[in-house]
Amino acid sequence: MSGLARYFHHLGCVVCGYDKTSTDLTNDLHNEGIQVVFDDHSEYIPLSFQTPDEGTLIIYTPAIPKDSHILNFFRENGFELFKRSQVLGIISKGMFTVAIAGTHGKTTTSTMVAHILKDSGKDCSAFLGGLSTNYHSNVLYGKNNIVVVEADEYDRSFLTLHPDVAIITSMDADHLDIYGDHAHLTESFKLFASQIKPGGTLIHKKGLPLDTGFTYAVEDKADATASNIKIENGDFYFDFKNSNTTITNIRMGIAGMHNIENAVAAIEASLILEVSPDAIKSALGSFKGVKRRFEYIIKNDHQVYIDDYAHHPEELKACIRSVKKLYPGKKLTTIFQPHLYTRTRDFVDGFAEALDLSDELIILDIYPARELPIEGVTSDMILERMKIWNKRRISKQDVVKVIKEEKPELLLTVGAGDIDTLVQPLKQALQDV
Repeated sequence: MSGLARYFHHLGCVVCGYDKTSTDLTNDLHNEGIQVVFDDHSEYIPLSFQTPDEGTLIIYTPAIPKDSHILNFFRENGFELFKRSQVLGIISKGMFTVAIAGTHGKTTTSTMVAHILKDSGKDCSAFLGGLSTNYHSNVLYGKNNIVVVEADEYDRSFLTLHPDVAIITSMDADHLDIYGDHAHLTESFKLFASQIKPGGTLIHKKGLPLDTGFTYAVEDKADATASNIKIENGDFYFDFKNSNTTITNIRMGIAGMHNIENAVAAIEASLILEVSPDAIKSALGSFKGVKRRFEYIIKNDHQVYIDDYAHHPEELKACIRSVKKLYPGKKLTTIFQPHLYTRTRDFVDGFAEALDLSDELIILDIYPARELPIEGVTSDMILERMKIWNKRRISKQDVVKVIKEEKPELLLTVGAGDIDTLVQPLKQALQDV
């Protein structure tokens, strides 16, 4: 949503928005000249937005609660409302579109593709689901006809897109509050794949239930593969190979086995767009990642603190395994904030299994986002199913004090709620003598 706000502001439009809470991102928007209000009452809507006309566009995210006063003001007063994804579809129509979808991996992969195109001089515009560390933004402006978009499966949003190149990174069960079951989610991804323009290309992770397309994998047979993976001085290196191209000894600017997998998909898409192998190799080395995606907050000989957006069991497994692989001799303390009551209920066993990979777990209360509480669904459900003994639930208010006292040598914070507001206080707590 903030990417679209920046895009229309860049075009010279007056932009105003609502968010539930103030964050670093909303502060950045304010400093860029975009008004954001935090009270969900219609009287806070600026006068210029209170009457429907051809020059006014109202965009909403399906994540906003259905009883939102501001949302319902627009609905009840004759405005035509557009979902974020519909607007992305309108903007990208007529452009050469590279769309990256998947229940996880899509934000890093789309940002990686955009960086390769920018860094190589090929250029592109991009709408990303996270803040690129290289560009300090989630929207990039190009001077050609190529656009990279993150295609969100939530609420079937990505079905508004008709890409020339599509990447599907994963199709694990998620958003069951929308889809009901995994089969309907899978059907939605297949529909997305079917919407690729004639002559376009589908790239997907090997093993996904898709009948067509170009497959990729890590240390496995596929159309495009990563092999000879090694870690030297904390950096990941690998070789890329497909039927036409081999790129050896690629150094990754970011860590994590899951990010090598993302890189294989990004390389394949970039080769289709005729970026040279040398330019791809150089760009991956300078890629600094995405804020809150395996982001180093502290990294020195005595302490390491990593923050990540992982909020699904498979994401948690990939993230925790990568941390353990990088720092096998250190005790890993994980702080996890579950996101949504429905997701906690639907995947409680998976969360327990993933978090058991930690040496120590601190769990926070569930972040509700758009949902109301569900009776009996709490963070304790996960704790009760975990096997490691070193686990506890601590309130968001008390966790900084605990970390200040205990000062773990290797700390990982994970979650998609408002756990990001703890990052700077936790960093300070670890650094305080």
